[in-house]
Amino acid sequence: MLKAVIFDMDGVICHTNPFHSIAFQQFFAKRDLNPSEAEYAEHMYGKNNGYILSHFLGRKIAGEELALLEDEKEGLFREIYKSEVNPIAGFMEFFTQLKSADLLTAVATSAPQANLDLIIGTLGIGGQMQSQLASEDVSKHKPDPEVYLKSAANLDVKPENCLVFEDSFSGASAGINAGMKVVGVLSSHTIEELPKCDLYIDDYKNLDLVQIQQLFN
Repeated sequence: MLKAVIFDMDGVICHTNPFHSIAFQQFFAKRDLNPSEAEYAEHMYGKNNGYILSHFLGRKIAGEELALLEDEKEGLFREIYKSEVNPIAGFMEFFTQLKSADLLTAVATSAPQANLDLIIGTLGIGGQMQSQLASEDVSKHKPDPEVYLKSAANLDVKPENCLVFEDSFSGASAGINAGMKVVGVLSSHTIEELPKCDLYIDDYKNLDLVQIQQLFN
């Protein structure tokens, strides 16, 4: 039985990837690097900053250096995105349906807390999220299920009663690894680029409660 819905954030609540690309372009341009859109698609979307920075800078970035570089890049992103925050089509209406049905809702993102605060705060739904977890709240990143298992624990709901919305291979894998049902949001990737999900959507416009509850029958 469906009791809780847990959303990833980037590419799931808002289509932020193009703006992360711009922030990374600015960040790397300062360092005389110019990755292609294809490289971003393969090595940025759905990946954590430790992986992204290590890949593009060509060496292991960790610890204090990672914290400093991550701060710089995410600051660029927030500056670019703060006037652009816009949910994926139909998301707010769908979210309202979930709350009308008294379902628990949560956000579980690999992004830093400041990004979560910006997006969830701008949309005005923070008070309706019974759990909010960001990159600072976990030690193991997706595809490890830690962020989803922690979310379920925060909500006091068993993993099998949770539905996850994800847009990346690592994120969808994390939901599956947590023993949850997963909806693949096709904002950044095709069906072929994601693991096998229980349902796929382009956006939330034609999605309703009945459809997602049927996944648990």
